[in-house]
Amino acid sequence: MYKKITTFGEVDERALQQLKNCSENADYAVLCADHHPGYSQPIGGAIAYENHISPSGVGYDIACGNKAVMTDIDAKDIDLKNVMDELFKQIGFGVGRPNPKPVDHPVFDKIAKAEFKPQKKLLNIARAQLGTVGGGNHYVDLFEDDAGKLWIGVHFGSRGFGNKTANGFLALAQGKEFGDRVKDVGMDSPPVLIDVRNPMGQDYIEAMHLAGDYAYAGRDVVVKKVLEILRAKSLYEVHNHHNFAWREEHFEKKYWIIRKGCTPAYPEQKGFVGSTMEDISVILEGVDSARSKESLYSTVHGAGRVMSRRKAAGKTKWVRGKDGIKRPMIVSKGLVNFPAVLKRMKRKGIELRGSGPDEAPEVYKSLDQVLEYHKDTIKILHKLKPIGVAMAGLGVYDPYRD
Repeated sequence: MYKKITTFGEVDERALQQLKNCSENADYAVLCADHHPGYSQPIGGAIAYENHISPSGVGYDIACGNKAVMTDIDAKDIDLKNVMDELFKQIGFGVGRPNPKPVDHPVFDKIAKAEFKPQKKLLNIARAQLGTVGGGNHYVDLFEDDAGKLWIGVHFGSRGFGNKTANGFLALAQGKEFGDRVKDVGMDSPPVLIDVRNPMGQDYIEAMHLAGDYAYAGRDVVVKKVLEILRAKSLYEVHNHHNFAWREEHFEKKYWIIRKGCTPAYPEQKGFVGSTMEDISVILEGVDSARSKESLYSTVHGAGRVMSRRKAAGKTKWVRGKDGIKRPMIVSKGLVNFPAVLKRMKRKGIELRGSGPDEAPEVYKSLDQVLEYHKDTIKILHKLKPIGVAMAGLGVYDPYRD
């Protein structure tokens, strides 16, 4: 039985029950203030296992994370509309999209020589998608800080390479072959746990870290492309995963910490936390406190969803276009008045590319309030005002994906 659960903010009972379900073999668990239900382990949950790793806890988007870069130029000095047009044209957004201009990267050599051999077969999809952003709430944003400096912020993970890796291990855990179809057991299913003392556990650790390398490479490539479009240089960078498993020491004991939608926040460790597409995002830093220790040095990764994609956008069906790409078509209306959102964004001077009602600000919590619940564990270093937002929206099958 778990020893202790620590919660932040107003608790969603379904998410809490998911955390409890995942904690039967754990010593500690945390629910951050941006939490909401996820697949098995809630988004915003962190769990400490002594001898287990959890593919369902890390999730399908292995090593999803954020990167923020302060550039050497001022926000007022760019042609924002033109920059956003070029950004959206030159970077691939959407589920399954290949990179418009494929790139080379040393991470491909790592995949070609992968210790976990099934990942070698994923090299082609890894090559095709490196430097693309994906769907849902994954984005490339431009910000202005209090001093007028222009920032770049990105949020996405390991794309199809990580998804197929996760699916493969979930299949293995069900007694199937890597690559077989996984039996759907529902969002509230018990966690998939693999003993790290067994070969499969070591294989997953190896494969997860390779997916992490790929995710880091992808965010680096996208940021580099945006810097090229801006003709700017990077002065300062913050980069970390928030869907991952780390080997850490807590309360004088070593654990595997499974964070899903959680930003690591050790004392002086920096993190970029995005908000909604019209609100202030932040660069934060962990601090040393009793509450920080209880949190397993974990903090929020975003504002936190309060409305499912279907409720926000209505019912959709997938239609294949002439370009061969499947895109969602709305069948019935949702609760969000998206034309009103667009007018509001325009009044605020924010250039929006892509997106949809499923990513409207009203489907999220207030980041200010979420951060207030964690005030004893973090401090805010920079506040970033959005001026340009690019995302696919309406591109994720899971109604509560992070």
